[in-house]
Formats: sequence, C-alpha cells, structure tokens
Amino acid sequence: MLYKRNGIDHREFCRQMQTLTLANIYELQGLKEDALEIYKEILKKDPNNSDAKIAIRRLSGMRKKFLGVNNEMKAFFVQMDEEAEFIQFERWLLRVWN
Repeated sequence: MLYKRNGIDHREFCRQMQTLTLANIYELQGLKEDALEIYKEILKKDPNNSDAKIAIRRLSGMRKKFLGVNNEMKAFFVQMDEEAEFIQFERWLLRVWN
C-alpha cells in the first residue's frame, strides 16, 4: 500500500517536495527568476498546489524591486570560510534587505 497525501502517492509527493525544496533554495540564493520558473512548472502539473501559488505571488511582487544577483557578493559568499567574512556578509545582507 502506498502512502497517499492529497491524492498523490508517496513517490510523486517526494518528487514534488524535492522540486519545492529546490525552488526554495534558489530563492534563498537570490535566484528569484529560476525559483519562479520552478513554481510555475509545479502549478502546471498541480494547479491546486498552494505552496507554489503563494510563492508565485510573493516572487511576482518582489520582481519589481529585485535588480538581480550581485555576482561579486555571490562569489564572496561561495568562498567565505572565516568568521570575519561571515560577519561582513551578514552586515551586507542587513543593509540590502532593510
């Protein structure tokens, strides 16, 4: 017997969750357009997916404000390995998002 949730079998549910997770990761990394595309694909397959609907509304509103990924800070983030660098990046994030 397969585990079912909202009429979706366990394997399908896990596949969708991975996709939602990937979209969330993209969002957290500042890759808003990539995340938005994944959420749209989820809605094509499952028009009732409330998580994807909420995310699309959230990201659609943010797109007007979002100017793109700061590639310099992205590279800095990927290469950080000292506490002072983490603090510097945290301060930059606070400045940008406030």
